[in-house]
Amino acid sequence: MGHAIVPQETRDYFVQVEEYQNSFLIRPDDGLEGALKHCEENGLPKISVSAAQGKLLKLLALSIGAKRILEIGTLGGYSTIWMAQALPDDGELIALEISEKHAKIARENIDTARVRNVKVVVGDANEILASLTPEKPFDFIFVDANKESYPNYFREAKRLVRKQGVIVIDNIVWNGEVADLTHTDPEIEGIRATLAELKADKEVEATTISMVGEKGYDGFVYAVKL
Repeated sequence: MGHAIVPQETRDYFVQVEEYQNSFLIRPDDGLEGALKHCEENGLPKISVSAAQGKLLKLLALSIGAKRILEIGTLGGYSTIWMAQALPDDGELIALEISEKHAKIARENIDTARVRNVKVVVGDANEILASLTPEKPFDFIFVDANKESYPNYFREAKRLVRKQGVIVIDNIVWNGEVADLTHTDPEIEGIRATLAELKADKEVEATTISMVGEKGYDGFVYAVKL
């Protein structure tokens, strides 16, 4: 596959197609659009999920009637807002973020978007996850943080999610580079190690949802705890 870098012309085409689809299926939302603008104004990296990906997360959470959601890696809260929109009035979303600055922006965006029952917790996700107990399990867990820690995030997510609950892991395709074994940087190796964990794990069923669009070529892992 070489470096599997998508040519700019092809990427532009992906964006054009996604924008066309979104014009029918993504309704204008001041809270979400304002969150992206606020993130950009404060210098946060442009690595939030796309609108289409955020809408998919919302729909997946809705489809299982999720009342408790855990997000590992919040950034500026854009994906958080999408998922929080799926919660019932008595629902809860706990969002983990290592950066104080990012967490501050996320809280501001969440407040402006007027989504309820969201708690942003600052700290190392590995440490926070270890402190959580499965007695009050989550229905839906979204992982989008440090790729080197992905294997541990997956193990902790499996421990903390209910039976028939869903774990979604972002960036599992990484522009096709995960399948190109000449790429050996720690983040890609972390993703590969997660795939190896999934292959050996008999307690979950999982598949990759590959995606192309404004974020290029990437994908989610969708896993269900048996």
